[in-house]
Amino acid sequence: MDIILLERIEKLGTIGDVVTVKDGYARNFLLPQKKALRANDANKKVFEANRERLEKENAERRSEAEKLGENIEGAEVVLIRAASNAGQLYGSVNVRDMVAGLNDKGHDIDKKQVIMGAPIKTIGMHDVTVALHPEVHVTVKANVARSDDEAELQSQGVDVLAQLFEEEQREIEEQADANRTDPALEPGEIPEELFEDGVSTPEGETTTEAIIEATDHKTDDEA
Repeated sequence: MDIILLERIEKLGTIGDVVTVKDGYARNFLLPQKKALRANDANKKVFEANRERLEKENAERRSEAEKLGENIEGAEVVLIRAASNAGQLYGSVNVRDMVAGLNDKGHDIDKKQVIMGAPIKTIGMHDVTVALHPEVHVTVKANVARSDDEAELQSQGVDVLAQLFEEEQREIEEQADANRTDPALEPGEIPEELFEDGVSTPEGETTTEAIIEATDHKTDDEA
């Protein structure tokens, strides 16, 4: 369907542009929300007769949105949620949560203005776009954390998820060290005494298998 745009539409065009879109997109979204007109001869004449007024009104709305955007740009919404030790939320943060958080901060934002590609499912600092006008978009922060203390750390620029990963890796390494028979050895290193005593290699058995078997016997003897 050919339509005349009455405002700027992302990836389509700006006011007055005649573009072709899928019928469903026009009937279900653009036309009902008065973002476009069918591009027939009658509507083209009506639009041209009112172009100057429409462009002036759009410029005024854009100016108001830009002023509003100065107050909202960079706003941070703290959202405390339950999550696993790996940072995965037991649930998610969605558009409605962001709208409620922004409203609590005194920003009059509607859910249609909040753009999220997908719900947030991990703790951390996440960028969320707010469309105040077709030509004015600002970015706000969703600070998703498990506690107020964790949210404060994230506000200061600390990557809590990275810290969690480092702590988990450290615990794994400490556990591995505790399980080693000889703490002086590097992981995978063969005790020197096995080379001194010599390791026999029965027929059909590889040297590696013989070493492992000898190591097991030595451990059993020490026990």
